[in-house]
Amino acid sequence: MSSHVISFPFSAAGCTFEEDADPSLCDFTQGEEDDFDWLLFRTYGSPYASSDLLRGSYMLVNSSQHAVGHRAQLLLQPMSENDTHCIQFSYFLYSRDGHSPGALRAYVRVNGGPLGIPVWNTSGSHAKQWHQVELAVSTFWPNEYQVLIEATVSRERRGYIAMDDIMVLNYPCYKAPHFSRLGDEEVNAGQNASFQCVAAGRASEAERFLLERHNGEILTTASVKHLSHRRFVVSFQLDNVQRTDQDLYRCVTQSSRGSGVSNFAELIVKVPPSPIAPPQLLRAGSTYLIVQLNTNSILGDGPIIRKEIEYRASQSPWSEVHAVNMVTYKLWHLDPDTEYHISVLLTRPGEGGTGPPGPPLVSRTKCAEPMRALRGLAATDIQPRQLSLQWESLAFNLTRCHTYSVSLCYRYTTAGGGGGHNTTVRECLAVEHNASRFMLRDLPPYHSVHVRLSLANPEGKKEGREVTFQTDEDIPGGIAPESLTFTPLDDMIFLKWEEPVEPNGLITQYEISYQSIESSDPGINVPGPRRTVSKLRNETYHMFSNLHPGTTYLISVRARTAKGFGQTALTEITTNISAPTFDYGDMPSPLSETDSTITVLLRPAQGRGAPVSTYQVVVEEEMGKKVKRELGLQECFPLPMSHGEAQARGTPHYYTAELPPSSLPEASPFTVGDNHTYNGYWNSPLDPRKSYLVYFQAMSNFRGVSDGESSSSGSGAAAGMAALHQPNVDISIQDNSNHFSSFVHTPLALFPVSLCNSTFYWLLIRKPVNMNKTPITYRQEKSHLGSMERSFTDQSTLQEDERMALSFMDAHTCGTRGRTDVVWGASSLLGGSPRHQCGRKGSPYHTGQLHPAVRVADLLQHINQMKTAEGYGFKQEYEVKGHDTLLGYDRHRVKLHPLLGDPNSDYINANYIDQHVSLMFLLFASPPAGPMEETLYDFWRMVWQENCFSIVMITKLVEVGRVKCCKYWPDDSEMYGDIKITLLKTETLAEYTVRTFALERRGYSTKHEVRQFHFTSWPDHGVPYHATGLLAFIRRVKASTPPDAGPVVVHCSVGAGRTGCYIVLDVMLDMAECEGVVDIYNCVKTLCSRRINMIQTEEQYVFIHDAILEACLCGETAIPMSEFAVAYKELLRVDSQSNSSPLREEFQTLNSVTPHLDVEECSIALLPRNREKNRSMDVLPPDRALAFLVTTEGESNNYINAALADSFHRQAAFIVTPHPLPGTTADFWRLVFDYGCTAVVMLNQLNQSNSPCVQYWPEPGLQQYGPMEVEFLSMSADEDVITRLFRVKNVTRLQEGQLVVCQFQFLRWSAYRDVPDSKKAFLNLLAQVHKWQRECGEGRTVVHCLNGGGRSGSFCACNILLEMIQYQNMVDIFYAVKTLRNCKPNMVESLDQYRFCYDLVLEYLDCFDGR
Repeated sequence: MSSHVISFPFSAAGCTFEEDADPSLCDFTQGEEDDFDWLLFRTYGSPYASSDLLRGSYMLVNSSQHAVGHRAQLLLQPMSENDTHCIQFSYFLYSRDGHSPGALRAYVRVNGGPLGIPVWNTSGSHAKQWHQVELAVSTFWPNEYQVLIEATVSRERRGYIAMDDIMVLNYPCYKAPHFSRLGDEEVNAGQNASFQCVAAGRASEAERFLLERHNGEILTTASVKHLSHRRFVVSFQLDNVQRTDQDLYRCVTQSSRGSGVSNFAELIVKVPPSPIAPPQLLRAGSTYLIVQLNTNSILGDGPIIRKEIEYRASQSPWSEVHAVNMVTYKLWHLDPDTEYHISVLLTRPGEGGTGPPGPPLVSRTKCAEPMRALRGLAATDIQPRQLSLQWESLAFNLTRCHTYSVSLCYRYTTAGGGGGHNTTVRECLAVEHNASRFMLRDLPPYHSVHVRLSLANPEGKKEGREVTFQTDEDIPGGIAPESLTFTPLDDMIFLKWEEPVEPNGLITQYEISYQSIESSDPGINVPGPRRTVSKLRNETYHMFSNLHPGTTYLISVRARTAKGFGQTALTEITTNISAPTFDYGDMPSPLSETDSTITVLLRPAQGRGAPVSTYQVVVEEEMGKKVKRELGLQECFPLPMSHGEAQARGTPHYYTAELPPSSLPEASPFTVGDNHTYNGYWNSPLDPRKSYLVYFQAMSNFRGVSDGESSSSGSGAAAGMAALHQPNVDISIQDNSNHFSSFVHTPLALFPVSLCNSTFYWLLIRKPVNMNKTPITYRQEKSHLGSMERSFTDQSTLQEDERMALSFMDAHTCGTRGRTDVVWGASSLLGGSPRHQCGRKGSPYHTGQLHPAVRVADLLQHINQMKTAEGYGFKQEYEVKGHDTLLGYDRHRVKLHPLLGDPNSDYINANYIDQHVSLMFLLFASPPAGPMEETLYDFWRMVWQENCFSIVMITKLVEVGRVKCCKYWPDDSEMYGDIKITLLKTETLAEYTVRTFALERRGYSTKHEVRQFHFTSWPDHGVPYHATGLLAFIRRVKASTPPDAGPVVVHCSVGAGRTGCYIVLDVMLDMAECEGVVDIYNCVKTLCSRRINMIQTEEQYVFIHDAILEACLCGETAIPMSEFAVAYKELLRVDSQSNSSPLREEFQTLNSVTPHLDVEECSIALLPRNREKNRSMDVLPPDRALAFLVTTEGESNNYINAALADSFHRQAAFIVTPHPLPGTTADFWRLVFDYGCTAVVMLNQLNQSNSPCVQYWPEPGLQQYGPMEVEFLSMSADEDVITRLFRVKNVTRLQEGQLVVCQFQFLRWSAYRDVPDSKKAFLNLLAQVHKWQRECGEGRTVVHCLNGGGRSGSFCACNILLEMIQYQNMVDIFYAVKTLRNCKPNMVESLDQYRFCYDLVLEYLDCFDGR
């Protein structure tokens, strides 16, 4: 079409096409690429125009005069100034019959480029009237913008298209929105690009929002966000853009009343870089590879802002990425003897700027020595002569090389025969590759076999700990015949033997059989019946009684184990013959007497073991002294002596007659002094001036051995004697307080030999004292000993003190060890009365006038008085206590059952004290040396023997770099001698750990369960800062120990000090509960009399008082979950008289026992250089709980106002701090990084207070705070919590890696309110934090509010309570808050916050019940 310029008169604001306007002032251009031109129509110039046209002057297209689809274009003048132009014009489209005359479109062309899509268009037949349209065109220099209006003829070719009043305004359009400048967008390939189109106007005026590409493509998906009532932003997102998507884009709004058009912005797409060459290997080790990156040549776009190494094991799908800031890099912590694929990653700026990995380097590490020795060595089957062993399966993480070997070495010791030396057998055997089982054969039964595993590879060797097994029992070997020794008597045999040389097990009994096989007494029937006797294993002797004299017995002995009887040892033993016996009955009288004779009745004797061979009548002259031959001590006169020989030798006795047995077949009279001779002995007349003793004795002879002789062969002589005549009676009685004896002599009497025996008794007369008969309460004074004997009261002070010690420890045991009642109120013991009834009615212990027991109600006053004058009272008591003497140690020592063959194996350094066993387990010197294996075995023997259920350990294994105690328990399962210990469960809490073991012992079918309570918060030679945790620990031990269990084993590093403190606290807490009094002084004194240094320092002595006071003040506050609702209801009940509730009184008690900080305790926070780092000088952390900073920053020090606090199951799980100040933001992020904090809980709002609450995080983007670089990663929000994710790293030490931190900003805690707005919202916060920390592992939690006190303390307390419910199904709000206040006194500041903790638990239970 024509390209001439048509000028019409118009004002500076536009072109109205008026008839009288100056044509030179109105310029526009007809299009050159269209089909025809617009027609300037004026009604005064066309008087016969169609009635379908409106009157006036305007531009016109008559559709009927042109072909279908033909176009006419009208171009306005180009616009280039930086402004938003509003172009207004009027149009009408009309056809009389309603057909469409065509379409009218408006385009905005930039810099002569393509038209693109129409920014506005309309079509169809409209009413016969003018319609106004606005075009809001955003123009920015140096680009040129031109508006083109195009008319297109429709298919019907009927009607008219007209335009009029085209105006270019210098102010915004009234209806069409206009855009601000659209900026360029640069992204990396594969990322999402976003165009943010900010517009002024009403979004409701737009019917469509489009993103137009320069080539005409459009994107219609948009999101609209209102910024104000006249301003909004339209967002378009291009997903996964590639290099082909790089182009110009602009924003368009469309409606029937007008459109808005932005400028074109460029989408720049960069390709992430990738290296061309693989990295180069410089050096290889067993756990590292040193490589050179080779990144000089790359594919893709720069600049390179980060280099990373990506590596993985060839057989693993998992890879790791390390940031690299040097040309070379050392890959650490690799697996030995493993092939790795190593690639280089390059990153350019922007999200997704990391390119694909470059070509990989494939390299292998060297072998390394085995990681450790093999573990888990155990026996699967134990036989008498073989062991089936197994151990943990071999894995590469152990061998650290694919070429390795396993060897099994064992040794055992056998006893040398015949008293020779012991022999040790040693042997090492190779184990098949990958095998974890082995059979040891040809072992001796019931022997300790020491086995050790060795794991070796080309780089080294690791030997395991030697494990001891014991082969099973077998039947024992025979008893050596030469070990049988015996002592025969007339009717008894004492037999002794030795254990078999090869016992092959534990001898359970001996069986002795005996039978008479020959006898010299014709009255004995032989062989006699066979009898059997069983003896205990430690009885290697037997006394055979009720035997027949002169009889030979066949005796057999054999031993037995659990497997059966062994071989039998045989021997023959003959008993001695016995003296004949007389049967005189009662004392007879002489038959007759003369001056020189006396006639007596002789009765025949009864032979025992041999017949009577002869009888003798013996006369003994009385010398005028006391009787020498006492009653019951008659001895025979074996040496024959006639009357003449007696006179020649001057002996007082002589044989006066010897009679053969045949001459005395029955009782016959005999006259002494009849002047006859009997078998060579002259029966001389008696002298009437003398006194005589007359004896009658019988003699037996065996196997031709002469009279009076005997031998062990069974032959010998025996004699029986009777006193026939004694001329006088002399009774002498000696008496004193310790012994008495009596001597009786009777004249003219007949005495059987067996009737009189004189016995001496040594008696110690001591009147017993029953300490349980007359109870004496602690408030009574000690008076006098009453009915005790003088000999008892005159004993030494040592005996008295020892009796007192026994009395005290036996008396103060309150019923059962277990807790029978659940007490959930915060009831104090200071009321002066016992908490509940105990098994005994009173204490029998007199406390003395100088140190009487103290009523619990008076305890606070007593301790305050003792602490006056710099603790003079405590100092004086402790010094007096220190002079006590160790009394009766062996009486209270634990004695182990001796081991077989080792009578000295009953010793272990342990004492019985009350219901505890105080144990010095191991005391280490420098350098430290581990215990002998026998020591560990002794310990577990004691636990088994005493049926102990609880072991209390009050020391760490290592303290201040020194070994304090050996690890006497296994990590899995282990044998200690014949006792197998298996770890069943471990429960780790903040201040102590509870381990549960199963004990099995060879030869016993029962299995014991033992729990070890390991308190880890007590320093060596000191005391804990507070007693809260220790008291809870003691309650846990008491509640867990069954009533029927044995003693509680208590030990620290040396069995004194901490052990003594624990036992005193345990005993005194029982005493306070049962009797309402405590007697610490005398209890400590008693303990020290049983074991040295049970209380080592005055500091420990004072700590015991403070701990008992705290226990009595606070009471038992734990509540089982099943009783919580009822208990809480009772706590809230208000007393009508006091107008107070138990809950309020409990909170007041909490305030009274909360430690108040002195200036000395906050010395670091009060240093002049640290004052500006405190938000308030009223809220300072104590030195003992400070979290010191580790990361250095210029001249900055290591102080930050932050305190470490424990959770229920972990020490220092929380770090509580105020909201950061502008000058402490860098310190805050240093704190987060140094302590590995993975969660930050924010409980205040930025606008909460007049104090400056800065936003200490970047959002969005990345920001550096001192040495710490914090990068904002993402954000999510709900109505309760805003969650933000950050990446934190130290730019000065990039090798330390990076830390991902999640911030939880709680929104439902209004300013100036003590408690959160919603309990459910707070539970939601706790749940989110718990879930995140569980996924992150062992990260700490930073909790902050405005001052780091009430709100932060409430969060920590509620967290502890939920952990209590999870671990122990109980809650103790008082304990949780008291524990937090011990490290920071302003935690949980108000009664409302304290009550909120109760309410939250109740809400949690309701939610749990609802589920």
